[in-house]
Amino acid sequence: MNEKEAEFDFKKLLVKRPAAVCFWKLRRLFQLQNETNRSDPRCLLPRNLREGRGSPSDPERFLDQDFQRLKQSCLKQRLRFTDNLFPPEMKSIGFGALNPDLLWRVEWRRPHELVQNPVYIDQGASRFDFSQGSLGNCWFLASVGALTFQKDIMALVIQDQQTFSVDYAGIFHFRFWRFGSWVDVVIDDKLPTINGQLVFVHSKTQNEFWPALLEKAYAKVCGSYADMDAGHIADALKDFTGGPHMSIDLREASEKLWDVIRRAGQSESLMGCGTPGGRPGMINNKVSANGLVEMHAYTVTGVTEVVFRGHSVKLVRIFNPWGHGEWNQDWSDRSPLWHFVRPEDQKNKVELDDGEFWMSMEDFCRNFSDLDICCTDVNVLAGSDSSFSWKTDVHKGQWIIGITAGGCSNDIESFSKNPQFLVTLKETVEDSRDARSPNLLVSLIQKSDKRNRHLATNLFIGFNIFQVKDIKEKFPASFFRNAQLVGKNKSFINSREVMEFFRLKAGNYLIVPSTFKPNEASSFALTVYTKMETIIQDSSGYGVTRTKMIPRDTDETFKLFAQYADKFGEVDAERLQRLLNENLSPGRKTAGFSLDLCRSLVALMDVSNTRDDIFYSMDASHTGHLSVSELRNALKAAGFVLSDSMLNLMTLRYRDSSGGISLESFVMLVVRMDCMAMDASRYVFMIKMKMREIPAL
Repeated sequence: MNEKEAEFDFKKLLVKRPAAVCFWKLRRLFQLQNETNRSDPRCLLPRNLREGRGSPSDPERFLDQDFQRLKQSCLKQRLRFTDNLFPPEMKSIGFGALNPDLLWRVEWRRPHELVQNPVYIDQGASRFDFSQGSLGNCWFLASVGALTFQKDIMALVIQDQQTFSVDYAGIFHFRFWRFGSWVDVVIDDKLPTINGQLVFVHSKTQNEFWPALLEKAYAKVCGSYADMDAGHIADALKDFTGGPHMSIDLREASEKLWDVIRRAGQSESLMGCGTPGGRPGMINNKVSANGLVEMHAYTVTGVTEVVFRGHSVKLVRIFNPWGHGEWNQDWSDRSPLWHFVRPEDQKNKVELDDGEFWMSMEDFCRNFSDLDICCTDVNVLAGSDSSFSWKTDVHKGQWIIGITAGGCSNDIESFSKNPQFLVTLKETVEDSRDARSPNLLVSLIQKSDKRNRHLATNLFIGFNIFQVKDIKEKFPASFFRNAQLVGKNKSFINSREVMEFFRLKAGNYLIVPSTFKPNEASSFALTVYTKMETIIQDSSGYGVTRTKMIPRDTDETFKLFAQYADKFGEVDAERLQRLLNENLSPGRKTAGFSLDLCRSLVALMDVSNTRDDIFYSMDASHTGHLSVSELRNALKAAGFVLSDSMLNLMTLRYRDSSGGISLESFVMLVVRMDCMAMDASRYVFMIKMKMREIPAL
């Protein structure tokens, strides 16, 4: 590390300062400061990213609950855990999940209060274990049905070693992938019942409880049981795997659909589908004459080809999460067509009303509206024949009103404010079989700040990809006016996720995620999957870059300082207050610099008045306050280039009730940033002296 790239963190701001400022000490300290100081990017990254959390083996703690610590505390005190963050109360069920008359009859019971010998899993977890309860969450249960086929993923999600016997404390945990990170969700085992029967999902084996506990954990993530009512199967598939997702409109299915489904069925993929018509979320939607339920989610559980009278027929196997109710036409359980297939194909015929059935590929596309596939191997979705491993990078960001919520490219000036991600694709030796297949997959997921799922509103989101030559920290509007657009998602969609495959050559590219309209706020996770060696970074960076120094000890400023200094050449907080209020634009309508602010300025060892000139020169609206864009320009004039994330933090910290930054707040902000950079230089200077074994002066 050299003196021009000093690293530091904000804890340095807490260092105690003397109660008065000496001009000559101030001058000497600033002489140690370098022309460029850069904060350590890691200190501004979310803590989970710095510490490597969010992986399947080291998930984040949902609502900051530590399962192991809570369990050990309960065991030590010989208590049964009760979750105060998702309490066994009416509010956890939520409004609309049950008829009001039934809601008042709900009692929360632990499994051992319902049966004599409760077990977590009885002889393995299967799609046939459970039936849907009094909640319209078929989308979730269809995903659970798909999950049971992938044993490794299933074991991760449900933590299959949990029991009601060894070290039982009434506490369980589950793992879900949520917006770029795996999270560990803690629950107690109190379940809603009426007359001793589970109200919602229940196992067909009376003493098995993994389905009910899994549903409760997901209800906690959604905000309540009622917040699980009605949804998209794609959301739960994504939350179970964290892998890339593809949604296919079966009305526009191509000839490659069979190959995609076949490949997905042979890999670690979860598949679900839905029927059209009816009312979303209703568990009593109309059952059609062919046995299918309108507006209902199903699981795709398998594909096969049978030989029927000498001709190959492609079949798809479907599962109804109700656990009963099946397709009754061609290739159903009792269809006479099974009598004319080869003997070895007869094994696929099962005459049970268990909710699972076969149908031809043609009937599948005619009777179902969409197919969702979520997998761990991108090659499945990309149509690649190789086993090449894709690399994954997840970057989280925010669209912040007035700062980074720039909207689509209809307004280039506003569009340039959006977060920007620089992607460098390096030349890579590729399998010849993949010469025409995609080598880049971009996924954009939005995250509402609402705790309850039903209160969240999906914005219309999308992204653009531009080719770039010169790498910059953030590309201005002038770049986008002539930039070469090389890719984008098909259209802005108000869904949780949009994704698109691309094939790009080696080079530098810029991905700009955005909402369709400007000034719409949301968090997002941008995931980039690539076959090539790749470097991806937030082009607006993290932290603060010091680009230049502002002169501090001109003759004029020294004379001004001397007029207010005491006989020792120092000013205390009261003297500093008079200096600032009498010389920095007297007659302003604001209250001026408060004594508390001046005490802070003294503590931070700064008396520069050059910020006043900068402030007023950048206040283009002449309101006496800086807008966000004006603040960025003012800080740049003061010698600081802030990333979008840092600018957001500083705006939230220093803005007043009007939403703008006053002169007093601007001075305090720059003073603290100056001092932060100065501390970094001093720290680096001392380290270098120590490394050279030179006694510190």
